[in-house]
Amino acid sequence: PDRPLSVTEWRKLKESLGNPVRFDIKMIHALFASGAELDIAKSLLTFATMETGTLSYELLLRYLSLCVSGGHDAEVFDVYDIMKGSFSSLETGASTLFIKSFSRTARWKEAVNLLQEVKKVFTPSSRNYGDIIAAAVLHGDMTTAWALYDELMEKGLSPHQETWDALFKGAMSQSEHQERLLGILLHMRNNQIYPQYSLASSIKTSFERLPGQKWTGSWTSATPKGLCRCCGSELESIQLTAEEYQQLKDRVMTDIIQGQDVFNKTTPEELEHFKAFVQRKPAFDVVVDGLNVANTNKDKSKLSATLLAVVSELERQGLTVLVLGRKHMLRATRSWERHNMNLIQEKAHCFFTDDISEDDPFLLYATLHSGNHCRFVSRDLMRDHKACLPDGATRRLFFKWQRGHQLVVDGYVVADRRVRFQSILKYDTTIQTSGDSWHVPYDDTEDRSTYEVPQQWLCLTQKR
Repeated sequence: PDRPLSVTEWRKLKESLGNPVRFDIKMIHALFASGAELDIAKSLLTFATMETGTLSYELLLRYLSLCVSGGHDAEVFDVYDIMKGSFSSLETGASTLFIKSFSRTARWKEAVNLLQEVKKVFTPSSRNYGDIIAAAVLHGDMTTAWALYDELMEKGLSPHQETWDALFKGAMSQSEHQERLLGILLHMRNNQIYPQYSLASSIKTSFERLPGQKWTGSWTSATPKGLCRCCGSELESIQLTAEEYQQLKDRVMTDIIQGQDVFNKTTPEELEHFKAFVQRKPAFDVVVDGLNVANTNKDKSKLSATLLAVVSELERQGLTVLVLGRKHMLRATRSWERHNMNLIQEKAHCFFTDDISEDDPFLLYATLHSGNHCRFVSRDLMRDHKACLPDGATRRLFFKWQRGHQLVVDGYVVADRRVRFQSILKYDTTIQTSGDSWHVPYDDTEDRSTYEVPQQWLCLTQKR
């Protein structure tokens, strides 16, 4: 309907559709999807009450979604009173919607009470916390904002960028919050998080407004040699020191390769067999994730040809190569031509794991075991592994090592054309500071691969 209907009109509409089961729920879904006026949905609720004498939880929840998405916060308060009076408890969906709506109004502190209720049953989401933190900041209550932020972090949740944005905006020009804001930047550094432009702008403004500190922010980029084009200072090298490399290698071997999680992906016997294989071989220069590299070609009949082209290019460069594959790649099929697989085994050392195994632990072990010069070829993200590493500093080293050692095929592999790899930058693309300067890489990429790093930088310098 494009206007509110009377009870009689709703009944006629229902009959004309053959009196479907759950008519009211289906109808409110349709109203929500079409962005209908609230009055039309209200008239549906009146009809449902007349038909059944009550309003179901599900119908009220759908109506609540309509109110919240349309910004009808006063109506939300009425729905809240009805639901609190009619039902003994609220589930996640309703609580989240109420927290979002209350946080936008003068009644935002009631959202804090709602959060306490939610915590008795389940862990609130970072979005729940973020909504209330933004409200607290807006109403000048930084004490509540920081307390909720600390709670969110203690629960191991990842804040949304809007939450950081709110904190930077709220704490602007207030020196007492400076340490807390720097803590956010260091958290982003340790977890390979890049701010989006809007957050980078708030970071810039908050530094520039710090009383008596004379910070200046500029939008800039880096030279190929890793110098800031604005202040000329040298960005951190992508290379790990010998000490950092050893520290990372020890942690990866202990926490990932020997950690409990690894045997969800392989067997202890297979891993030991692989370790013995690696010990017998010379140090590798490059380890290739065979399946991952082959699958960059969407044409499934060219998988072995794609892998062969990449291995041939690495061999041409005089490198000692290890190819990690799966046993099914050795069974001659249209995708895996025997001739190509034989050539690959002539050009490179090869190890084929069981088909149920995951290649990551093998790839990490072989690359790290070979030494700091050894790189790996894969488009994989290895996101799971950072979770196994115990602390921010080790995670940061892992990402840095990955960015500095990951070779990615540039474009597509085409027959009879040399394979090219994307060049590895000399500097590390991560938030960094030297005390009187900060360099913050930023862009608006939502879901990035590890090798996709921002090209734009915010340079913050302090005049002495």
